[in-house]
Amino acid sequence: MPTAHDAIVETPAPTRAGVSLRITEIFRSLQGEGRHTGLPTCFVRLTGCPLRCHYCDTAYAFHGGERTALADVLARVAAQRVRHVCVTGGEPLAQKGCPELLRALCDAGYIVSIETSGAIDHRGLDARVMRVVDIKTPDSGEADRQLWDALDDLTERDQIKFVIASREDYDWALRIIGERLPHTRAEVLLSPAVPALDPGTLADWVVADAPPVRFQVQLHKLLWGDVPGR
Repeated sequence: MPTAHDAIVETPAPTRAGVSLRITEIFRSLQGEGRHTGLPTCFVRLTGCPLRCHYCDTAYAFHGGERTALADVLARVAAQRVRHVCVTGGEPLAQKGCPELLRALCDAGYIVSIETSGAIDHRGLDARVMRVVDIKTPDSGEADRQLWDALDDLTERDQIKFVIASREDYDWALRIIGERLPHTRAEVLLSPAVPALDPGTLADWVVADAPPVRFQVQLHKLLWGDVPGR
């Protein structure tokens, strides 16, 4: 039976021949967040983002990058020799070739996720892709960019993430969960915006209130700090 590595080096379908994307980096690391935390993962970081969140830790992906044919992206992913692929940014959906990249990765047999800001419509993506969708809190400075209606499309395979920078953010997030997400099928994650908020403080709040969320910290930052490509 072909492995994901074998499948990925096949000739791309003709409809994909003209697709290219601007790539900031492609690297192998451990998934640091969400359902697949700790699993070896290939990260495909696309260049560009229309948001400017105050706590952003990947501003180096806002500009630059290298225009790369889809076939070459797939070959570079295959060279990482892992089953899981995470497409991230920046904001990956800001590039029109992103949906085709996700579809091609799924066709090649990878377990694929996308990390998206929630400010660009994520409906209509390949159903095999796990969507990790941010809800921007007030302290992000971008809370008014949320596409609320798109959250109704999320399924049990998807996740919603709040990055929490203060007690005000936390209280706001609990209100949103209660008022806008009472019936969501997606798993809800709460993450501390380090160094603005100490992880232990957020953990204490979650333990005290027991909201229907999963608390998480960014594993990769605990291991390697803010090092690009890790």
